[in-house]
Amino acid sequence: MPPNDDDDDDEGAEVETVLAKKVERASASAATFALTIIAGPDRGKSFVLGAGQPSRVLVGQSPACELRLSDRMISRRHVAIELQSARLRVTDLASTNGTFINGITILDAMCGGGEQVQIGETTIRLDLLAGVEKVQLPTATRFGRLVGQSAEMRKLYPLCERLAASSVPVIIEGETGTGKEVLAESLHEMGPRASGPFVVFDCTAVPPNLVESALFGHERGAFTGATESRRGVFEEAHGGTLLLDELGDLELSLQAKLLRVLERSEVQRVGSNRPVKVDTRVLAATRRDLDQEIQAGRFRDDLFFRLAVARIELPPLRRRAGDVTVLAFHFWRHLAGKGAPFPSDFAQRLESYTWPGNVRELYNAVARRVALGDLAAIETARSAPAEAGPSSVPSAPMSSRGQDVIEEVLAQDLPLTRARERVVEEFERRYVTRVLAQHGGNVSKASAASGIARRYFQLLRARHGS
Repeated sequence: MPPNDDDDDDEGAEVETVLAKKVERASASAATFALTIIAGPDRGKSFVLGAGQPSRVLVGQSPACELRLSDRMISRRHVAIELQSARLRVTDLASTNGTFINGITILDAMCGGGEQVQIGETTIRLDLLAGVEKVQLPTATRFGRLVGQSAEMRKLYPLCERLAASSVPVIIEGETGTGKEVLAESLHEMGPRASGPFVVFDCTAVPPNLVESALFGHERGAFTGATESRRGVFEEAHGGTLLLDELGDLELSLQAKLLRVLERSEVQRVGSNRPVKVDTRVLAATRRDLDQEIQAGRFRDDLFFRLAVARIELPPLRRRAGDVTVLAFHFWRHLAGKGAPFPSDFAQRLESYTWPGNVRELYNAVARRVALGDLAAIETARSAPAEAGPSSVPSAPMSSRGQDVIEEVLAQDLPLTRARERVVEEFERRYVTRVLAQHGGNVSKASAASGIARRYFQLLRARHGS
């Protein structure tokens, strides 16, 4: 998603109307609740939600939980309790022994006060402390490249602004496709290190035997094939920010070495005895539940506590009420151009789907519609709403050569899914070539104008040889 620029003030009257209505609705009523332990080892302990206090609390044995309990029968991160308007949402976090409300097993439930939550040997009473009052959420509808006007997102922006101004480590959690890398890049670009490098290291993309070298660098002759000395990503990010993507997949042996680097702010290249000082802010992103990974012995708790100075959990798209339409408009404008009308029936079809692939899946759906027009269905891992015939609003016009490509693909009599892939591949290749040319080959500017993270743009560029 691109950063703020002058074009963002020209989203179009239709988009502005959508935003205005939804932002107004997002100013919601709220209440204040007390969570009081009435039975169990921690009897007497309490926590307040609302009235200027946090609106969400994690309950469990983990030190990372805001309400930490000593009950050995509960999980490290057992249950989440979140204030939503004038009620509390109680969500079991795949705990070992389950969560019960008034004796009934629940996975996800809404409470109004007076209920008792049982976890392990602990009972928590939910008490409504204050009457309902109107709470004005922040009016911002984006943070850097991160776009969203839902209450779920607008609650995060003040925290994001504070974290951007600091240099503390941050763990960014969330499902695949929720925008973790986009948020990390926004924290970098909105902070004091913006002029420094932003480096992404994907812990799943490098062979295990090369991860240490990629992280910390190596000297010439350190191993077979090391024909020259090379800096690792910590040195490359010196003076800037390093994003360790999918940190939860890093092997245990390397987690110990990573911890030493974070504690000493210095790296030691493979094959060298000389430490190198680095000034690098570290952000970590993961789709995994690190508390569960620690409990299973797959992640070091000392590394977790060193990184979890701050934590942000990006909500899945299905919880971001109204953001599907706003994001679809946003992606459409950057993919099809400001002059291309948004199909009148497209938003309704998008809103009726749950988007298990989150924002990334939505982006791909919009890209397909831009490339294929009415031929584009919402293809996902699960069944999507059926397309209801041609749209009354014309799609963005394609070039004459684009029409030739479609005819060529049709002439091959391929299955629908493969034919669609061929057309999308051609669209992506031309799009990347065009936007690079517009920005003089500058990948950073081209990715920002494209509305996607820099690393994803580079992957597209490599895939299509642009």
